[in-house]
Amino acid sequence: MRCRRGLRAVAACVRRAPGVTAYVRSAPGTYVWLLILFVTTVALHHMSPEFEEDFLRQRSTNIHELSQNPVRVLITSAMWIDSGHWLPYAVLYTVFHAQAERWLGTLRWLAVCVAAHVFATLISELALLKAIHDGMAPHSAVNTLDIGVSYALAGVAAVLTYRIAAPWRYLYLVVLLAIYTVPLATSRTFTDFGHFLSVLIGLACCPLVRGRGRAWDPKETLAALRRITTASSNGGPTG
Repeated sequence: MRCRRGLRAVAACVRRAPGVTAYVRSAPGTYVWLLILFVTTVALHHMSPEFEEDFLRQRSTNIHELSQNPVRVLITSAMWIDSGHWLPYAVLYTVFHAQAERWLGTLRWLAVCVAAHVFATLISELALLKAIHDGMAPHSAVNTLDIGVSYALAGVAAVLTYRIAAPWRYLYLVVLLAIYTVPLATSRTFTDFGHFLSVLIGLACCPLVRGRGRAWDPKETLAALRRITTASSNGGPTG
């Protein structure tokens, strides 16, 4: 019920703000994906905890499911959020996915998403398989619950590094690497390893950004905002 009220509130906001509608239409892949995640999140809220765990495990990109139905689980695992909280992802998708899709175009944006999701999943699960064979991880780890959209999100956040002009680009990259390196160094889980791989894959998608226009310079944006603010305070034109 809370999810339905939230969707109605978002839809009402979109209808009342033409700029928001145009923004959503400029990133169709991002918001279709968000809509799918909303529907699946509502579905999860109607499942019992026991059924939900078994249901998600069958759509998980763990070693067992990848060995049985690799294509199916690689697709379906990206259509569910295991936390059950949709609104934070709506914000993250708008900040990162929508920006990347508007900049790269839907096909190139989707290529980054697929590359990060698929390759980070396969490499991290192969690393887990080796750890199991070497006795460093329990055999039960082949059935680990592993769903979600975080690998694609990390890859897209990384490719946006090239959207920002230097020297701001390097500050963004340092922050991004810190966000994904610190958990890897402290927790050392295979999911953290997958997130770190996703960032590297996103950075490796550099060829996809060629010909996508001049990088965004935050300094120019701040200067334009100051001019608008000054003109408004003086009662002059803002255009």
